[in-house]
Amino acid sequence: MAITPIKTLVAEAKAQIKTLSLEEARNLADTGDALFVDIRDPRELARDGQIPRAFHAPRGMLEFWIDPDSPYHKPELATDKTLILYCASAWRSALSVKTLQDMGVENIAELAGGFSAWKAADFPVD
Repeated sequence: MAITPIKTLVAEAKAQIKTLSLEEARNLADTGDALFVDIRDPRELARDGQIPRAFHAPRGMLEFWIDPDSPYHKPELATDKTLILYCASAWRSALSVKTLQDMGVENIAELAGGFSAWKAADFPVD
């Protein structure tokens, strides 16, 4: 039995989610209206750094951390701010935003191009 290719899953997710440009995302965060959520593996953070003031929520725990009924819930994610998810290249973040939307999260978007695009634009990195 053939599997659905990951590129197809990502494209389908991107068609159903909000993607913010680097500038839109940065402006929302700078005004306090958004929280960057870094879903990359801890090794990626250690190697490459992260967007300043980003909250780290590893992809494998994201659904558990956002659910207020979960024993793993993180209050930082229970906010009226727009949660802007990012990974390295905006593939994992697209799937994650779609999943959280399916859970009922409304104030959610992904960062266009992910952390790679952020770094390439010479935006600040911690």
